[in-house]
Amino acid sequence: MVYVFLADGFEECEALAPVDILRRGGIEVKTVGVTGKTVSGSHNIPVVSDITENEVNITENDAVILPGGMPGTTNLLNSEAVKAAVLKASELKCIIGAICAAPSVLGQLGLLNGKKATCFPGFEDKLTGALVTDAPVVKDGNIITSHGAGAAYDFGFELLTALTGDKAKTEKLKQNMLYRG
Repeated sequence: MVYVFLADGFEECEALAPVDILRRGGIEVKTVGVTGKTVSGSHNIPVVSDITENEVNITENDAVILPGGMPGTTNLLNSEAVKAAVLKASELKCIIGAICAAPSVLGQLGLLNGKKATCFPGFEDKLTGALVTDAPVVKDGNIITSHGAGAAYDFGFELLTALTGDKAKTEKLKQNMLYRG
């Protein structure tokens, strides 16, 4: 199971592009409403989540994904359920993905110490302990970070490869989607 946490003010394409890619790749994904069952994105697009944060069972999890956006990232950081899920995922060595401003949540939880990471420009100081890079997508161990909306598809494909261990499957999906990035 992959949980994608959505909080009011999330960046829509940073959440939904990876969800779409993972589901096309055969991965079971649940969107999790942090601020309610229906969550409004940063561009006022309402999304009905599959479950709410109270329904998450982190022991049945393969990955936790945090989309960025503001104030979505702040709302993620303010959620005790999100912080608990991310910390439990780290303890279980699950994949943890964060894009745009959301890697700052990982930094503030102490999960980036000594790891390479990227984020939206201006949030670098919140990546506590990280070796910050400006690459579009960075995978270091079980943590995958990305710098923003323009890299949402690359982020999704990196997550798919990490979850399946099958680069050929990811490449086939890219072809099927006519992805040319």
